[in-house]
Amino acid sequence: MNLDVELRHLRYFTAVAEELHFGRAALRLHLAQPALSQQIRKLEEIVGTPLFLRTSRSVALTAAGEIFLERARRTLRNVQHDVDEARSIGLGESGSLNVGFIGSGMLGSLPAVLQGYRAAYPRVQLQLHESFTSRVIAGLADETLDAGLLRDSDPHPALHTEPLFTEPFVAVLPKDHPRAKQRMITPTVLRDEPFVFYAKAAGTHAWDKPLALCGDAGFRPRVVQEASNWVSILQLIAVGFGVSIAPACVRSVAVEGVVCLPLRGVTAVSNVELAFRRDETRPIVQGFAAIARAVAGKKPR
Repeated sequence: MNLDVELRHLRYFTAVAEELHFGRAALRLHLAQPALSQQIRKLEEIVGTPLFLRTSRSVALTAAGEIFLERARRTLRNVQHDVDEARSIGLGESGSLNVGFIGSGMLGSLPAVLQGYRAAYPRVQLQLHESFTSRVIAGLADETLDAGLLRDSDPHPALHTEPLFTEPFVAVLPKDHPRAKQRMITPTVLRDEPFVFYAKAAGTHAWDKPLALCGDAGFRPRVVQEASNWVSILQLIAVGFGVSIAPACVRSVAVEGVVCLPLRGVTAVSNVELAFRRDETRPIVQGFAAIARAVAGKKPR
């Protein structure tokens, strides 16, 4: 005899135990009453003791049946929970997602992406890792990160990247700079100025792109001081260390001693990008990408 208790046995037993009537339980289970009675007898044979006291007029649980009902309900709840959890993970609705992001993105539209994702997938454990573009790329490549939010990233053969948001560049000057009161300036007027800027190791393309504007204006900027974030760069500019060219999002953290001016004649923009591995198929990452695109107003690629 097969001595394995199956989930159907537990469902049949629970229905009879709750109805205390084989006919009503059979209707509830959409079974014929003789078939249900046969399955309950088989379950009792497997357990090795009666679970019901039957008379011609009533059905009642035995002491063993009372205990078995508690255990059967617990088992069915646990199995349903496991099924629900597996389904949720398969649909990308739960699990853990590690996202790397660049700090400057938080000065613009990235908070809206993260807010939108948390609202859409509240059961996902979202782990955020702030870093430079180059380090986020490395984390995606070695699979310690699942998705990334970058700025002007360098191409990587293992990664897919796509732009989410674009920003113009602005000149950042000390408030007492002779050009500070102008409505806009050209990069040419910064020819002889010392520059404060990010380290090139943070991302080669992100470093080259704004400084290339100076090259287009016929000079190579002289970087005299580096810092790891725009708040520090702006503070250094405010106390006279130099000038810079930055994405327009830095206006949101501009300190009292600096001004941010549009650049006349400059069409280049800074791109905030979504990135993930080219072979990525997990629904949890695809869900994040879909929310990022929706917030940015972009179509899926």
